[in-house]
Amino acid sequence: MSGSQRISLYVAVLVLGAFACLGYAISQMVLPEVDALTLFSFFVILAVLAEVYATWIPSFNWEISSSIAIYLAALFILGPHATVLLVFVAALISELFLRWNSEEGKQRTALLPIAFNVSQLVVAISVVGLVLQVLGYSEMHFRALDDYIAAIAAFAGYVLLNLSFVNGIIVLTEGRGFFRSLWDSIRQFFVQYLVLCVSALLLAVLRTLSVWHVFLALFPLTLVHISFRGYVKLQTEARKTFEQISRLLDERDHYTAVHSQEVAELATEIATEMGLPIAEIEMADIAGRVHDIGKVAVPDSILLKPGPLTDEEWIVMKRHPVVSAELIAGLEIYRPVVDAVRHEHERWDGSGYPAGLEGEEIPLIARIIAAADIYNALATDRPYRKAFSPEKTKSMIREMRGTDLDPTVADALLRVLNSKEASLEQNPASKAALQQARA
Repeated sequence: MSGSQRISLYVAVLVLGAFACLGYAISQMVLPEVDALTLFSFFVILAVLAEVYATWIPSFNWEISSSIAIYLAALFILGPHATVLLVFVAALISELFLRWNSEEGKQRTALLPIAFNVSQLVVAISVVGLVLQVLGYSEMHFRALDDYIAAIAAFAGYVLLNLSFVNGIIVLTEGRGFFRSLWDSIRQFFVQYLVLCVSALLLAVLRTLSVWHVFLALFPLTLVHISFRGYVKLQTEARKTFEQISRLLDERDHYTAVHSQEVAELATEIATEMGLPIAEIEMADIAGRVHDIGKVAVPDSILLKPGPLTDEEWIVMKRHPVVSAELIAGLEIYRPVVDAVRHEHERWDGSGYPAGLEGEEIPLIARIIAAADIYNALATDRPYRKAFSPEKTKSMIREMRGTDLDPTVADALLRVLNSKEASLEQNPASKAALQQARA
């Protein structure tokens, strides 16, 4: 069975499960009172707005939304059956708004993600609601400690189910390990989920006072949502700014600008091949894109010199990783990769610079960037020599294994290169295009 067939089957099972959950919930519902109907409409509007204005997380390639707090608050206040219908209505409206397109071809493309996103939310809330009902917590008054414990456990269960369904798709499409990916997601966003859990509890507790008190929670919930969006946006814009500075090096040295982008892409592939967590793969990408930004401080007479550098010129050139680290040190998004950028010219045997670190003293991301950096330098035309052939480049990488390069990283790099070559052999058109580009 192909990957696309497995994904389609996975989504189809979720859709069938969602329809079963929805049908059961509707069959068990009773005519709501005015207060419940008011809250139902209020939560639908809030959930749609939260989904439409969800925060995109570039490193995980998905969105986090405050609708989680709204759905769980609805579960605690309205009960499981009404909440299943609420989740279905809100998720369907928001998904159609975000993904549906008037062009016929794009409509077909959007059907699968719409079906998956709506179905997995309905199934997740249904399972949690059913467990609460079986345990006798279909109505929660928040007068005793066990109500709060049950609510927190329900929130954790819903988040775990939601992340599991999403990571199931990621495993099928990208081949990542399920449990590692799941753990990375929980660890990375633990604080955000904790805040959303408190928000859900706040909404539910205010409901015990009166239906109108629920509206008081709108302000802090909105504030949390906006502040998180602003934080992520600030990080993203800062990253774009520094990457743009790296690209501006193209005006001085075309090799440096293109080199940084290619190093980042290869470093990401090496980190993925090594099975590193998503956060560390993202660190490899971030570090790779700015690892040479310190070359802005290197004079043209040295940076663009067509021949070998003198000892005095090498002293200046060897300062660039330190300058790179100093430039990015003040921004939070780059804080985890400052040491990696500073030490990406260190060597496994201790012969590198600026600190002469050796072995595992060198940060892992620095070792990965070093491998990608060296490979790209060997496989690219330079002012003083032509690029080495792929076989010669791989042979040189093998020779550097255990001296210049971390053996584990070098082996991962070679596996990535062999995999690429195998893919090109299976796709003659791509191979021909690559050969033409090299020519």
